[in-house]
Amino acid sequence: MANVNPLAWPKGVKLLCELCQQPALVQCTKCMVTYYCDTDHQKADWESIHEIICHLLVPLRTLPAFQCLSDEREHQRVQLQQRQKQLIEMTLNTAQLKLSKGNPGEALPAAIHCLRFATELYGISTIESVPSYLLLAEVNLGLGRLTQAEEYLTQSQWVIMKNPECSHVLHQKLCRSYGLLCSVKGDLEEAIRYLANEVYFASEEFGCNSTAAAGGFYRMANVFSQQGKTDIADSFYTEVISIWHTLLSKMVKVYNSGVGSPKWRTSPTPDTEDISHQLDLFDEAQRAEASQILNSILDVQEKATKQEPDKICRTLHTLAMLHYLNTDLSKAQDLCSKALLVSHQVPNLDLTRHIESFMQQMQLKPS
Repeated sequence: MANVNPLAWPKGVKLLCELCQQPALVQCTKCMVTYYCDTDHQKADWESIHEIICHLLVPLRTLPAFQCLSDEREHQRVQLQQRQKQLIEMTLNTAQLKLSKGNPGEALPAAIHCLRFATELYGISTIESVPSYLLLAEVNLGLGRLTQAEEYLTQSQWVIMKNPECSHVLHQKLCRSYGLLCSVKGDLEEAIRYLANEVYFASEEFGCNSTAAAGGFYRMANVFSQQGKTDIADSFYTEVISIWHTLLSKMVKVYNSGVGSPKWRTSPTPDTEDISHQLDLFDEAQRAEASQILNSILDVQEKATKQEPDKICRTLHTLAMLHYLNTDLSKAQDLCSKALLVSHQVPNLDLTRHIESFMQQMQLKPS
């Protein structure tokens, strides 16, 4: 970092902090095109996203060489747009991953950059900028900044209402964020209404047995639990586990056959092609969110006054498969051993033989 002398810049040029838009006093000495109000904001930005995108910002924030030919100018413009889109995707994915891991503070700088890049490219009131607004809303919810979260949600809702052709995915994410906001504010009935709509839009887009719908069921279960409706909450938690258990069982089967790995994929059958595609798209952020959801449900089940071993066993098996796909064989084997122990409490449980078969498959895998 280097200190910035405002007097050294031309009249009218204002250098502002990347994160808070206050007058900048320090500068990144690597890219030389980003500025901060203090070292705390510089450090927060570096740890969140700047270390990754530092070198990509230079051509974006420096004047390009003048091109005489219109074709060259058009090529230059297209390259700039591609770089902006790349930065939007990188910042969005990074912020989502950190948020999924329960680190909204670390996600905030990346989310701020994501919105800035999106509005610079598409404008502040365009449908393309809505994912960035929704992301910042959830980050601020995680930080307990309800007023800021509501402002971003209001902006998102206004843009979506102006665009009747808006996708089910954006409607789903908007309802999810409003549901979480209402839940935090204590308006539980309104939270249930929004989260039910989240499940509806997720089901329309991905199907009622999709993991997107399962996320909505999970959040509804949490609200019912807050209301003291434990039986309803338990039924929703059971549905979430069922969806994830079914999907992960198929993913493990495809993964073991080699169809789901780009290195080994040769001729997937129609039955495995869709699961193989889902396996490819099952990124780190989704895995982190799945782990958080499944561990949370397991905690509820294990702390219940009246424990149900069959449900605990299925949840443990589901978590074991998730860790297996994450190539964490040690953790997967530990969870499988625990699931097998619990399964013996239930006579003639069909899941027992599946767990035993899964453990045998893992023993054949290199550590």
